Amino acid sequence: MKRLITCAISILSLTITQAHARLITNPSKFFGDTIKTTVANQLILPGYLAVFKTRLDSIQKDVQLDYNEYVQSYIDIYTRHKDEMSHVLGLAKYYFPIYEKAFREAGIPEEIKYLSIVESKLDPTAVSRVGATGPWQFMPATAKLYGLNMDSYVDDRRDPIQASYAAAAYLKDAYMEFGDWLLAIASYNCGKSNVERAISKAGAMDFWSVRQYLPVETRGYVPAYIAVSYVMNYANKHNIVPQTWSLSDHTDTVLVDRFVSLSNVSRALNVDIRELAILNPAYKRQIVNGTTAVPKRLILPKTPQENYAALYEVLNTDMPVSVAINEQHDKRVSAYHKIKRGETLADIADNYGISVQDLKDWNNLSNSKAVVGKKLWLSDTHEVIAEATSKNASRFMTYKVKRGDTLSVIAEKFDGASVEGIKSLNGLKKGSLQPGMTLKISRG
Repeated sequence: MKRLITCAISILSLTITQAHARLITNPSKFFGDTIKTTVANQLILPGYLAVFKTRLDSIQKDVQLDYNEYVQSYIDIYTRHKDEMSHVLGLAKYYFPIYEKAFREAGIPEEIKYLSIVESKLDPTAVSRVGATGPWQFMPATAKLYGLNMDSYVDDRRDPIQASYAAAAYLKDAYMEFGDWLLAIASYNCGKSNVERAISKAGAMDFWSVRQYLPVETRGYVPAYIAVSYVMNYANKHNIVPQTWSLSDHTDTVLVDRFVSLSNVSRALNVDIRELAILNPAYKRQIVNGTTAVPKRLILPKTPQENYAALYEVLNTDMPVSVAINEQHDKRVSAYHKIKRGETLADIADNYGISVQDLKDWNNLSNSKAVVGKKLWLSDTHEVIAEATSKNASRFMTYKVKRGDTLSVIAEKFDGASVEGIKSLNGLKKGSLQPGMTLKISRG
């Protein structure tokens, strides 16, 4: 979790804890010799540091954006990583409107959207070593508690829309309990129970008072959030410019009531399948597993009108589905991995770009023990293909063409069949048939 700052948090927390003690007795040792005094317990900062506090004050809305040495440390980290922050700025143009809508509807401050940068750098496919997944890095248990589904086809934690609503619901619950947004944000990292214990030990109800009683990672997590809020608003002051993102700025959303492969949609629209995968990251096998009872959302780039007919055919015809492999997971070239001495499940999951929980699910493992020599499935593709084939097979029958058969003659043999339906289902451009051909016929 927190790819950009996780290592930095561990290192900085020790340094900053020591620096904090020095700051209390002699602030100039941390901030520089130009600090002369304090007034009403407020530090008098030199000009080059005072500007950060002034800027944070100017962007503060509902969430308290305090400035101190912890925050400055993370501002330094983010502003040094210019390329990564440029990439994030580019992604934000697509993802932030999604977050803002979810947060407005939940009634929580929109500026908490910046927390997703600390969590995942806005990467919907991000997976931590412990299995936290998606742009908001939900663990499986918390995800289920907040209505996110995870199965062979879908991981809602990777869906920016659904995950944002779940994150908003969690944060709102936490705020209702603690009455402080920084404590709510802290609980998002370490859990409500850890914050409750810290409050009990500190006898206070604000983050900076309870900070020393929180887990080490969480002590840096809130300052990191404040710092990234600063950088996203003042990136231009640090020569950080948004990278151009290749995805379309305009998208359409359709509901799909059958199994549809993204590869088929890709061919129909003449769109790179990688773009469809990025727009629809929740579909783990790049198959939209919609049903009549539970249609599924499919997000598409704006497409020229001449593609509508081909798209309609893909979305409304029972076509064979194929499992596509996302190039982000090119390491997953083998069907299985044989465990070597010294390897852990976390090592294997990291190497193949998958989560530990998926690895356990696909191999029916009840614990995280890695048995040397054991073969582990690296996906559930074998299950997905069998299941998808079974579901599609149940929706049509086959007919072997005989001499003298025509499409109209065959259509009359089956209830609900039509000439156009048979042509569409079998990809026939003309009406001519050859004896011995095998046709799929819809069961109606």
